[in-house]
Amino acid sequence: MVTIKELAKLSGYSTTMISRVINNYPYVDEEKRREILKLVDELNYRPNSIARNLSIGKTYNIGVIVPSLNRPYFEQIVSGITEEAFHHNYKVTLLPTNYDRKIELGYLEELSTKLYDGLIITSKINSLKKILDYQQYGPLIFCEYVPNEGVASVSIDREKAFMDTMAYFFDHNVKKIGMTTGRNERYSDSTKLLLKLAKKNFKTFDQSDVVRNCRTYEDGYRAGKFFYEENQVEAILTNGDEVSAGIYDFYRGKKLPLIVGQDNLLASKLLNLSTIDYHLTKCGREAFLQFINNRKDKIMIESTFIER
Repeated sequence: MVTIKELAKLSGYSTTMISRVINNYPYVDEEKRREILKLVDELNYRPNSIARNLSIGKTYNIGVIVPSLNRPYFEQIVSGITEEAFHHNYKVTLLPTNYDRKIELGYLEELSTKLYDGLIITSKINSLKKILDYQQYGPLIFCEYVPNEGVASVSIDREKAFMDTMAYFFDHNVKKIGMTTGRNERYSDSTKLLLKLAKKNFKTFDQSDVVRNCRTYEDGYRAGKFFYEENQVEAILTNGDEVSAGIYDFYRGKKLPLIVGQDNLLASKLLNLSTIDYHLTKCGREAFLQFINNRKDKIMIESTFIER
């Protein structure tokens, strides 16, 4: 493949002039521009994008650290990020971790080599302190609340969502609730918060009322079986509408407890189940805007309780 130096030698122009034409710089003589572009076309020259990015200090590529690509929660955030990135001519590179510390650190190391202009972290597994060590290499935007000053975060108001759900349960005279969670509270601040609020509002609530590691319809079916056979409850707050659908399916033909899901997916509408809309697409858009505008704000997006 022909190089820019070979182009310069064949055309008689300097590599600087060739570079200015290829990168569409203004104030280049039109005759010179035409001659160089004709030669570029004849030789099928393709610029070295890595070298070009290094020269301008930008890759126009934003990395998005995401635990999984098949969960509606993260799909909606990524949708918002890509939607906004498109308007700013940015590529989006998805970086799945499966909550593996080494993989996550590997992506942060890639940021240090300028492979991305910044990273949006939808959910993390490494400590915040360790991750923030990489902020010197480029912007880090978190899709969860981070209290540290000088750190950009876009979070959802989980406490309001939970209290709206509790109000719904109280209106229906619920005395005993169950919950499903996706991540252990040891690693997830949101899970820790929800368990704390449940205990505060329902004195009988304890660890036996929680079914963990629920992410799919099948997990929901398993949770439904547990609540029906081993720990009967009057209402269940699930961590996702797919989980709600599994619980609903198990209870077919049986007395159904009140079920409240999360994410406002089509399944909850078709099954007429209440849910919480976190407006996650907006969360993704705001995260990208924090990056592109070089902001380090604390943005909290208010949830909407949808009663059905």
